[in-house]
Amino acid sequence: MAAMMLAACTTTTTEQTELTKSGLDKAKFETTVDGKPVHLYVLTNSRGMEACITNYGGRVVSLMVPDKDGNFRDVVLGYDSIADYVNHPEGNFGALIGRYGNRINQGKFKIGDTEYQLPQNNYGHCLHGGPKGFHHSVWDATLLNDSTLSLKLSSPDGEAGFPGKLDVDVTYSLTSDNGLQIDYKAVTDKPTIVNLTNHSYFNLGGDGSKDVLGEYVMINADGFTPIDSTFMTTGEISKVEGTPFDFRTAKTVGQDINADNEQLRNGLGYDHNFVLNTNGDSTAVAASIYDATTGIRMEVYTTEPGLQFYTGNFLDGKDKGKKGAAYPLRGAICMETQHFPDSPNKPDFPSVLLNPGETYHSLCIYKFSVGE
Repeated sequence: MAAMMLAACTTTTTEQTELTKSGLDKAKFETTVDGKPVHLYVLTNSRGMEACITNYGGRVVSLMVPDKDGNFRDVVLGYDSIADYVNHPEGNFGALIGRYGNRINQGKFKIGDTEYQLPQNNYGHCLHGGPKGFHHSVWDATLLNDSTLSLKLSSPDGEAGFPGKLDVDVTYSLTSDNGLQIDYKAVTDKPTIVNLTNHSYFNLGGDGSKDVLGEYVMINADGFTPIDSTFMTTGEISKVEGTPFDFRTAKTVGQDINADNEQLRNGLGYDHNFVLNTNGDSTAVAASIYDATTGIRMEVYTTEPGLQFYTGNFLDGKDKGKKGAAYPLRGAICMETQHFPDSPNKPDFPSVLLNPGETYHSLCIYKFSVGE
């Protein structure tokens, strides 16, 4: 667990607590983790949208978007303080994930004839870069303007078993059309593997104490990658047609989630990578979520070939988040844009190899609007 020392602060009866639009107390994010300063950064756009991001793990802590009545709602799960994030090291709420998002089989992969061993932290596999991945790192942050935050991180050669020094530059920005844009870049000094993503948990009802089974999901994918009982991809690509995994036409999360289906049993619900039809075109809609009660719609755009669709199957109501909300089973949806899980060991999957002289670049946009 990261070592944390809370910054000292004093208040008087005349002082006003500085709260964000989402109700966060910025003072609860002013501290040090592993000897590095941590803050809460607030992004806004001209339409009143607000994103609160901490440089601890590059986490999106809150995201305020307007509903059909013009009221702003926080549509992501998270915690009220850095202490909560540090004290829940297994949680990935809102985090930047790396060096490798998703799973690598038994934590092993080869580049050429050299085999590398990564930490094994999930059914014997390496998940999300291991237990001390980028989601537990303190990033160097620069607020470029009211709507743009730059986060930088230098991961040394051999960290968590990954080869090469990796310099990562991630830019969060709020666009004028109510999009949260995430621009990832990375360079290396040795051949290595990279697969960066964001692990925000979305609940477009704006109430994290309620489940998302009634929210409508569309995923622009004809195929998905099946998993075994340890959540590891088998190497196959299966057609979604005629299965509970067909989201090409929008349907509710709950419509088929309890169907008698081996893949749903293996994933405890939906926890699968979808093979997108968008062919890296970031102007084409890769996926969407719609909540009929609030009228909030979120569209996903990406340059990535895959998207992990996860329905909060490990949430259990015991975890208390912002404002004391108990996050229930299937209380959120994750849509993690990515290369496929275990790509280094699956030669038929798109490559995740990054060589010196090349620049890794990935783009993800979560765009919000109202209406069907």
